Amino acid sequence: MVHLKRWPLIFAGGFFWVTAAVAEDPNAAIMPASGVSHRMHDAATCTEPELKCATSVTPVFSGDGRLWLAWAAGGTVSVAFSTDQGRNFSSPVVVGPRADRLDAGSESRPQLLIDKQGRMTVAWSVFKDDKYNAQVYLSTSQDDGAHFSEPRPLADNPVSQRFPMFAADDDGNIFAAWIDKRNAGTGADGKKLPGAALAFAWSRDGGNSFAPVQIADQPACECCRLGLAMGNDGKPVIVYRKLFEGGIRDHAVLTFDKDKPGRILRVADDAWAINGCPHHGPALAVMDDGSYHVAWFTQGAKRQGAFYAYKKAGATGFSTPLPIGAAGKMAGRSYLLANGNKLWLVWKEVVEKQTTVYAQMSGDRGRHWSKARMIAETSAYSDHPILINNAGQTWLSWFTRNEGYRLIALQKK
Repeated sequence: MVHLKRWPLIFAGGFFWVTAAVAEDPNAAIMPASGVSHRMHDAATCTEPELKCATSVTPVFSGDGRLWLAWAAGGTVSVAFSTDQGRNFSSPVVVGPRADRLDAGSESRPQLLIDKQGRMTVAWSVFKDDKYNAQVYLSTSQDDGAHFSEPRPLADNPVSQRFPMFAADDDGNIFAAWIDKRNAGTGADGKKLPGAALAFAWSRDGGNSFAPVQIADQPACECCRLGLAMGNDGKPVIVYRKLFEGGIRDHAVLTFDKDKPGRILRVADDAWAINGCPHHGPALAVMDDGSYHVAWFTQGAKRQGAFYAYKKAGATGFSTPLPIGAAGKMAGRSYLLANGNKLWLVWKEVVEKQTTVYAQMSGDRGRHWSKARMIAETSAYSDHPILINNAGQTWLSWFTRNEGYRLIALQKK
């Protein structure tokens, strides 16, 4: 059976739809889809800052085992926690004032970070104009989410920042990365550059302040989210859609050497030449042996669809890209999670109005995969599927318009 999915590619003058196909691969032992639902109201009438009205939901487990959610709804960002794996939630705490133009899609969802000291950092973007320029704001809590600081800009440059990502090392230092337009259109030699830049900054005080912003690479795609992971050595690793010569928008991985950007390594030569916005960011996982694992989407001249590849520790290149999803079907919105010696992969497939989430597991660091297994489905709007772990157990977090929020166990402890 052939399943087709369409993605919008957006240009300055409008958009058009593209169609692609991807293949399915082996997968593992997965528990039935038995998550709990928090049903969402109709999006046109649901304007309250409650979970039922969310457009995107970000999950995190805190050190004490509570499930925390940050979501965008009603022009605000809110947080709440659950002590029973998502069946019930605490009263929501609204973080910051209402914004009429919240940048709150699934690609640019609110970010929630809880470090090992229990300090919380929430970040989100607000559009400033009709050209998709935005400002990233963040707020912190030192009292277990009861109160949050006054929202403040993450970066000191007012041009545009979007798609923030955060990670903390074992010492509680917070690394932030985002897409920044402060140097848009201008290269070191004065020549015009397309796209934007990959920017970063460190916080040494639990997110209360950040060091001066630095540019890690330019040019980068201005409209795709990043993938970020913290290695066991405390060095951040970023996967992003880089702009290569000739307008090629393929993916690259940047590994940091202490506080400075290190080597940039191309993930695959897809040859996707496009003067537009894919709006389809990559996923990244770093395993305990130092291996990198990347999932991404492309409409390149050399391959089309969603793919996965890995790089062994110390290697200078990635493995041959492996198609994600069933042969002849469309896969997208992939997410990766490393949990001990297991690597999990989930993605969405859309057939007409039906969206299905599938999962696979590898027990040998990406060399072989178990049979793909259907986990959940919906017939209306859905957020991207996200993987999280807690006490050795892996969970799928998924928010849909019809079924609401669901937390689904993918494996037994």
